Amino acid sequence: MSQVAAASASKPNLRWRVVDIAVASVIGVASAFIYWAVALLYTPIGTPMEALVPGLSGLFNGLWLFAGPLAAVIVRKPGAAIYAEVVAGVLEALMGNMWGGLDTLLISLAQGVGAEIVFLVVAYRVWNLLSVTLSGVVSGVACWAYTFFTHLQGFDFGGAYGIWYLITTLISGALISGVLMWYLYIGIAKTGALDAFGSGREIRGIGA
Repeated sequence: MSQVAAASASKPNLRWRVVDIAVASVIGVASAFIYWAVALLYTPIGTPMEALVPGLSGLFNGLWLFAGPLAAVIVRKPGAAIYAEVVAGVLEALMGNMWGGLDTLLISLAQGVGAEIVFLVVAYRVWNLLSVTLSGVVSGVACWAYTFFTHLQGFDFGGAYGIWYLITTLISGALISGVLMWYLYIGIAKTGALDAFGSGREIRGIGA
């Protein structure tokens, strides 16, 4: 089967297994440490970016969105994107960041729902570069909307800042959470580490 097969010919098995929970949890935990590290770098790097072009710091946002699309494309079960993103957000909040626990939890939930929507729309049948990239993009929209309406109310919705922040967030979501995660998934699958999943066997050409 091609690595970019548009859809599975058979009805997908949407029931969660123990291995699904375990792998989605591992993705969430590993992502949490990256999210936390990115949060530490946000002020020293993001502030100069904002000074250069207001809204440019949205390029950071894809680094907080990738758990959902990655978990979804590997596990391929309803709720995988939401679960992994929320696990990552909760653990990041517990480790501490500038936004606090509740804010981190809520935005992670919004981002997870955004990532999940794309796969829900295609009934968990389409798993390719486009669907994963769109997942990153829609997660980016959710990230932008939550941030804009909770922290940036003083800025005009149609103003330069809001538009640039949206554009940079969408670019980051598409490239980091979408394209990069797709090829990371393929790279992991080729090692045989995902043979317990249909997503891994598909890449290696192994039957169910």
